[in-house]
Amino acid sequence: MARPVGEPGGPEEREEREEPGGPGTGGDDAVCGFLARLTGLLLRTSGEGAELIAREVMAAGRALGADVELLLVMDTATLSVALPDGRTRTVLVHAVPEVARLDRIAALKPLVADVCAGRAGAAEANARLDRIEAAPAPYPWWLKMAGIVLFSLGFAPLMQPTRYELAATALLATLTAALAVAADRRPRLALVLPLVASVTVSVVTLALLADDPARGGPVLLMLPALFFFVPGDYLSAAAAELGAGLLTTGAVRLVYAVFLLVQLCVGVLLGAYVTGTPTGALFDTAAEADLPRWLFFASWTVFTAGTVLAFAIPRRFLLPLLALVYLTVGVQSAATKLIGETGGTFVAAAVLAAAATLLSRGPDRPPRLILVLPGFFTLTVGSLGMRGLTTLAGGHVVDGFTDLLELVLVVTAIAVGLVLGAAAVPEHRPPRAAP
Repeated sequence: MARPVGEPGGPEEREEREEPGGPGTGGDDAVCGFLARLTGLLLRTSGEGAELIAREVMAAGRALGADVELLLVMDTATLSVALPDGRTRTVLVHAVPEVARLDRIAALKPLVADVCAGRAGAAEANARLDRIEAAPAPYPWWLKMAGIVLFSLGFAPLMQPTRYELAATALLATLTAALAVAADRRPRLALVLPLVASVTVSVVTLALLADDPARGGPVLLMLPALFFFVPGDYLSAAAAELGAGLLTTGAVRLVYAVFLLVQLCVGVLLGAYVTGTPTGALFDTAAEADLPRWLFFASWTVFTAGTVLAFAIPRRFLLPLLALVYLTVGVQSAATKLIGETGGTFVAAAVLAAAATLLSRGPDRPPRLILVLPGFFTLTVGSLGMRGLTTLAGGHVVDGFTDLLELVLVVTAIAVGLVLGAAAVPEHRPPRAAP
């Protein structure tokens, strides 16, 4: 999810080296520049996985008359471009992956399709890329803030189906949303945003909201407001990359996701120390439900609308995202009754991947990354890790290790399911330009 680590939306860093072979032409320079910029933007928006970057960049390079080789890790790509004039350029691109501006991914898909089909040359492609990078976010800051609150409220009934949980989430999510919006303008805050958000939520929860055990455990009150920062999608993407053979990228992403989880856990513990709360009070026992069952169904609509606003997804994609969310939830619920939670998660992930691949076919359709994203969230991987770490820190060893074991099983089930679903329905390849 949105975990700013550097200046949000800042330009990627590029280093270029050129092998001898004579002076280049302006057209070849435009080709190399476009491919480097395309790689940087794809890398910067690759929070859900980097397996498609090499294929898209290499296809665009071939359409522009260049042979491209790409060496990829999570936050760096080494691009070797053999240009038509005989020169070879090596470009090192660095960008911190995130998922904060998915409108750019939506705009890149038709651009790459036009380049691969020969409808856009290097000059036009660079000009369109300029417009994509310069375009403002599709929603103002206050709508992004509202989106984060709706995102959290949609998730809250899964933690505890109580009115108190909803009220506490509304308050706590407003605080985290204000911090996330402020971090968009203050890069220094963005560097430590997950830690600051978790400390803030922990202090407010333990000082004001967790005064009655009958209202549920403090961890369950905190989690919905922190779900925007919980790296469940990173964990699943890392496992999927490992399963697909992208070992270096997957391993680095996995370490980074664990680091973010630990950072959130440390923030919760700091809140306990600040308020003088014993760590043994960090339990996750749920309160008795007092919400109607229909609210569970409606909560996914709230959740999806919040996802669209929080992650800058074009609003025209709301209906297909909503359909995929309810499909994922329905399949997971039905399959879990038949084969258990891990098996149900595996089946739901496979169906989600296959359906998203089908719906993404065609340059005017939503990118597969955007279609899969809300389904990642519905499978709630990261919250298990957060619960496991905080429960362990609170001294509840058995419950903590149970949550962490469940996390490992569910992450693996999601990853294998996504790989299987994607393999069952191959993606539509953009048409190549005529020779």
